[in-house]
Amino acid sequence: MAASAPAGSSGTAVRHRFRAWMLEGLADMAKHHPGPHAAPQGVVRGQRWWRVMCLTGVDYFSTLGYQPGIAALAAGLLSPVATVVLVVVTLAGALPVYRRVAEESPHGQGSIAMLERLLTFWKGKLFVLTLLGFAATDFLITITLSAADAATHLVENPHVSNVLQHQQLVITLVLIALLGAVFLKGFLEAIGVAVVLVALYLGLNAVVVVVALWHVVTAAQVIPDWSQALTAEHGNILAMIGVALLVFPKLALGLSGFETGVAVMPHIEGDATDTEERPVGRIRGAKKLLTTAAVIMSVFLIITSFVTTLLIPKEAFQPGGSANGRALAYLAHEYLGSAFGTVYDVSTIAILWFAGASAMAGLLNLMPQYLPRYGMAPHWARAVRPMVLIFTLIAFLVTWLFDANVDAQGGAYATGVLVLISSAAIAVTLAARRAREHGWWIAFAVIALVFVYTTIANIFERPDGVKIGACFITGIILLSFLSRLARSFELRVTSVVLDDIAQRFIRDIAQRKIRFIANEPDQRDVAEYRDKLQQIRSDNDIPTSEDFIFVEVTIGDPSEFESELRVRGEVLHNRYRVLCLESPAVSNALAALLLHVRDATGHRPHIYFEWTEGNPFAQFLRFFLFGQGEVAPVTREVLREAEPDRTRRPHVHVG
Repeated sequence: MAASAPAGSSGTAVRHRFRAWMLEGLADMAKHHPGPHAAPQGVVRGQRWWRVMCLTGVDYFSTLGYQPGIAALAAGLLSPVATVVLVVVTLAGALPVYRRVAEESPHGQGSIAMLERLLTFWKGKLFVLTLLGFAATDFLITITLSAADAATHLVENPHVSNVLQHQQLVITLVLIALLGAVFLKGFLEAIGVAVVLVALYLGLNAVVVVVALWHVVTAAQVIPDWSQALTAEHGNILAMIGVALLVFPKLALGLSGFETGVAVMPHIEGDATDTEERPVGRIRGAKKLLTTAAVIMSVFLIITSFVTTLLIPKEAFQPGGSANGRALAYLAHEYLGSAFGTVYDVSTIAILWFAGASAMAGLLNLMPQYLPRYGMAPHWARAVRPMVLIFTLIAFLVTWLFDANVDAQGGAYATGVLVLISSAAIAVTLAARRAREHGWWIAFAVIALVFVYTTIANIFERPDGVKIGACFITGIILLSFLSRLARSFELRVTSVVLDDIAQRFIRDIAQRKIRFIANEPDQRDVAEYRDKLQQIRSDNDIPTSEDFIFVEVTIGDPSEFESELRVRGEVLHNRYRVLCLESPAVSNALAALLLHVRDATGHRPHIYFEWTEGNPFAQFLRFFLFGQGEVAPVTREVLREAEPDRTRRPHVHVG
């Protein structure tokens, strides 16, 4: 008779399998996220640029589902003129900026990585965390707004409107849940699906636009009536342009595709001669992608704003109106019939839902590039599935707070988009100035001023956007620092490398008891080492026959979390052997060295400290922020966490 399984073993096995499934690929994630310690990657051949354009296009082109309606609400009869201003800013401002970003950051990190390189220490980390907050706003609101607009197209379809009336919130939550389920399962063949969706959607939009233009041309009074009403409302053309400039920030959603366009760069096929350092073919393909997408979108934006303003009654754009959030779908049903309109609704729902997939992919690509290597996220944040669950739950919360209202989320979306574009413009301005490209940096500076003005105007006009962005920023910073606090006592060293002299020191002293003295370097004169050695011998009753090696740690950038530890050996004053280390944190570096020596020699080393004077809480803050503080107890705690077995743990002595 077979022995029965121990009680609870099946439940434990299920938990282990679930944990393994949730954290699948975690060990390999670091090499996919660029950073100072990421493993080198080979050049991925990727896809043709126009196919990758469709991947970013599901985000960019899908805004046609709601952009004309938002423009009509914001600008009224002036919508076509305001849209022309948007197109000019797109082609003359955002496009040149992001073509330069593609050159400067060809691995998909975008302008955040460019600015990160310009700033160091904690101010750089806080600045990046702030931009990540706005990026999270952009991508998460893309998910919720796109799902809400997809639900709007479904609810307003005449075939199901009676059944699904007042169910928009539920439908939006279901769409977001389905999106999360897709990523939990595994998001494969995204580019192939995107190509089909973009081709179908743009084709159907082209049909709607051509038919709408035909009605505008054949209806004799439509254009004259609009022109007269526009003149009566705004006066001359200069006044119209002035008002259009003021209204332009409300139309900023039409700029939403550029950040995604840079994020998908690693998928672009390069030349056979491309290297990771100089991916010339990839950069050229990215520029084609950005330019083609911007031109296609600009043409559609101008024509759709024109026909929707002229053919749709003003009241239909208002909240609750039949064209609110679905202006082109309104025209499809009105002029091409219910059957074509339903096909158009289905294609719109599909591409809007897939736009959320593009945004989710952007989040999963962006956040693990920064937070884990800052020490500001748990280890499992490098795994896809836990992050998918977190982002999905946040999207649920945002959808519930906004009641799945497209118009209400427009301000937050525009704020996220504009802040990222403004940061990109500033980044390329600084890059051009650093490269002494005088003409370009002045031009980029003007573009940056335009986007900064637009961002500020949007914030004053719709402060809810910056409030939501501030919530994301506050949440990211708070959780990041709590995570870093919880991980402070990790080893935080990726590898230990000793030079030849340091290795010789360790081999020599391993013949006896291995003793180190932790020394904070000051003058580094004879008296400093002589007095420190005498003090340690006296405090610990160690005879003069015992040998010591001094260990000195120089603080590098204390805001960095992980680093490679390089150890250099020196002989000072012809008698004192010194191991010199550079690290973001003294205690963690010392602990890593001790464990490395133990593993290399097979002996447990001893290290000797003197107590540091001062308030313990203040000393801990010094350690947390600047990598120093009370070194002895922190070193022991790092060792305790890294080596639970006391019989194998290096010895720590404090006198």
